[in-house]
Amino acid sequence: MAAIFSFPNELDANLGVDSMLEKMQDYAKVGRNLFWQRQIIFAAALILAGFYYSTSFAVLTTCLIFISEAYDFVVFRNILKVKTVGARQAKRMLGSIYVGTLASAGIISFYSIWISLFQQHDTHFMALFFLFAAGLFAAMNNHAILSVLVLRLSIYGTTFLFIPIWDIVRTSADIHSEQWAQLFTSVFVAYFIIDCSRIYLNFYRLTKKQMDDLNKEHEITKAALRAKSEFLSTMSHELRTPLTAIKASVDMAQSEKLGAVPDKLKTVLSIAQRNCTHLVYLINEVLDLQKIESGKMEFNFTACKVAELLSESVEVNRPFAENFGVKLCLEPQDKSLQVNGDKQRLMQVLANILSNAAKFSPSGSSVTVRSEIQGAKVRIMVIDRGIGLAQEDQQRVFDRFSQLVASDNRKAGGTGLGMNISKQIVDAHGGSIGYHSNDGQGTTFFFELDLVGPKIRNNVVNVLLPESGRNIAAE
Repeated sequence: MAAIFSFPNELDANLGVDSMLEKMQDYAKVGRNLFWQRQIIFAAALILAGFYYSTSFAVLTTCLIFISEAYDFVVFRNILKVKTVGARQAKRMLGSIYVGTLASAGIISFYSIWISLFQQHDTHFMALFFLFAAGLFAAMNNHAILSVLVLRLSIYGTTFLFIPIWDIVRTSADIHSEQWAQLFTSVFVAYFIIDCSRIYLNFYRLTKKQMDDLNKEHEITKAALRAKSEFLSTMSHELRTPLTAIKASVDMAQSEKLGAVPDKLKTVLSIAQRNCTHLVYLINEVLDLQKIESGKMEFNFTACKVAELLSESVEVNRPFAENFGVKLCLEPQDKSLQVNGDKQRLMQVLANILSNAAKFSPSGSSVTVRSEIQGAKVRIMVIDRGIGLAQEDQQRVFDRFSQLVASDNRKAGGTGLGMNISKQIVDAHGGSIGYHSNDGQGTTFFFELDLVGPKIRNNVVNVLLPESGRNIAAE
């Protein structure tokens, strides 16, 4: 039978200890998951044996099965707890699996042989059927470790052939007898089980190979993403310093602190100033995005009053909105409402929403900011009177570099990263963000956060506040 499978030693140097541990853990997981299925099969077999043949025999077999299952349970548990293993420990673990295999397969063979003895030289349907079921069960579920599968099937196969051969020997049956027919049938059934084992084994190997290939591709992808993130982060840091200096120089020239500027030059400086501002915000957004991707964006969670958060956000972003002829209106707030959050990051979210509302609202219109209690949450809403967004664009709105509105309908450019970063900030707060179209005109963007009581006031997460505080309203 081993020749049919043609498989090397389980602990061959080419296979590797880590690979062997993975196979043993696969074997243990299957054995643990099929525990109750095995108990149902054992119970059915023992009830039939006790009712039709011998109660004492059924009780004895039950005790043996209990000992075997308890041993396997301990072995499986110990194997699944292991994280790393040496060659010597792997051999001990494999040896314990062999012992459990010998015990369980031996008990099933013992059960089948005794049933056949009770049946004398009958057809032995019950004994052979349970052997067949056990063999098929092993073929389907024990292929993780080939040597264990071969050992188990060898025991079943030997018993499968022993029962009809013993009948032939006892009765001196000739070649035309029922006993010989039963032997040939047993050989055919044994080959069927072996063939099933081969099919399941090949399927397992193929699945393992595909999973290994996927894991390798995953590692390559992660390495590429790390390289990309490091490159973007380095590039952004290197660009930000000279760009900040250029922007400061252009701002100073535009303000005429260096002397009078001709009107024609003012136009050029204005273009340069606007594009420098856009690039600075783009670089800052890319850096934020890299922090989020690498899990390095830090949050300083404290008790944050909703009224103060909205009031400060409106005041900070009011000048930007006024540049587009848009008025920011803050409705009266309940000053007792508090959330547990990073105030600077939440202001960043509001700055993104408010700046978009101002850019896409007609001149002379207003943008309303309000908050509402929704059960145990507070919903913060920014309501504009702009051109509106379709509900089916929900996913795209929060994608990276996504700008749904045609450029000729926009009053200012953007990075296309703001709403994606806002979503991730809100997600980090355990909240949700979205929007819906207004009944008349415009869109309402909102995000929801859990409300907290006064007890949260001293519950400050000890995390360094990242470099923030910048006004990204002019994104």
